[in-house]
Amino acid sequence: MPANVLQEEISKDLPSSTRLMRNGGMGMDKAVSNHDDVGGDRGMTDDIFDDSYREKEGPKPVKIYVWRNIIFMSLLHLGGLYGLWLIPVAKPLTLMWAVLCFLVSALGITAGAHRLWSHRTYKASLPLRIFLTIANSMAFQNDIYEWARDHRVHHKFSETNADPHNAKRGFFFAHIGWLLVRKHPEVIQKGQKLDLADLKADKVVMFQRRFYKLSVVVMCFLFPTLVPWYFWGESFSNSFFVPAILRYVLVLNASWFVNSAAHMFGSRPYDRNINPRENPLVTFGALGEGFHNYHHTFPYDYAASEFSWHYNFTTAFIDLMCFLGLASDRKQVSKEVILARKIRTGDGNHKSG
Repeated sequence: MPANVLQEEISKDLPSSTRLMRNGGMGMDKAVSNHDDVGGDRGMTDDIFDDSYREKEGPKPVKIYVWRNIIFMSLLHLGGLYGLWLIPVAKPLTLMWAVLCFLVSALGITAGAHRLWSHRTYKASLPLRIFLTIANSMAFQNDIYEWARDHRVHHKFSETNADPHNAKRGFFFAHIGWLLVRKHPEVIQKGQKLDLADLKADKVVMFQRRFYKLSVVVMCFLFPTLVPWYFWGESFSNSFFVPAILRYVLVLNASWFVNSAAHMFGSRPYDRNINPRENPLVTFGALGEGFHNYHHTFPYDYAASEFSWHYNFTTAFIDLMCFLGLASDRKQVSKEVILARKIRTGDGNHKSG
């Protein structure tokens, strides 16, 4: 199905407005006046930045370390280093399997938890939602419900105390440190106020949440390990440390670089007033998620970029699913709107898509 097009009428004096064009709707379209109306079409509005938020004055809350996570992440990355050392002695099929597991688990985040469930940028059929849920469990980055909730808080209160991985607290905190300490009270408070009715109504999401720990053990660790060990006689250590542990570490860090590097290094061609940047290296490693200045400017665009499939494996995957009839109702910003926004708020470092 054709992508829906979001067209924004730009004015320096008036609030931004958009027009939602529904292709295939007998020429009918729906005029909307602001970002909330765009969000309403998706069934949620909580990924739009709230510029009315003000941080509370007073002493900073005490930093509480989560030693369980510190120990787990330390051992996990040591295991990942050992997996790197084993690559030369692993069988070619095992390495190919590791790459496949990387792509599938990454899609569970990018096409699943992020673009589908966090932002509702397209609609997915039941078979596709089940696949993305399984892939998400393979990624092991919290269940879809919790991931989407925290991500909406991140967008709504970006770079404030209510942002789970506030990049203003430094690269390390934005990358992994936020997982090693207790959440800031503002993150918890704002997360509790979000309307998550769409997630609660999705039976696939809630089923995963109910059986999340079991699904992680099976999909993140057992399945990637047992396939090469059973089917082509790979050693158990190679099977465990390369397709399971090393692959998991790489997916984690690819995702984390979106929160850290893509909020600090790169250009801001769409909105120079926000922190997120366009970072080509992050884009490549995170399957298209590094066009981050664009994404925070237009969080409702299913492609998360104006450049279609360019370094954007996730967009190509969603388009393929639409071609196969497994996805529909993609939402996309028109090129006219993008250009107008670049001229109005960009840093001047841009090229046309």
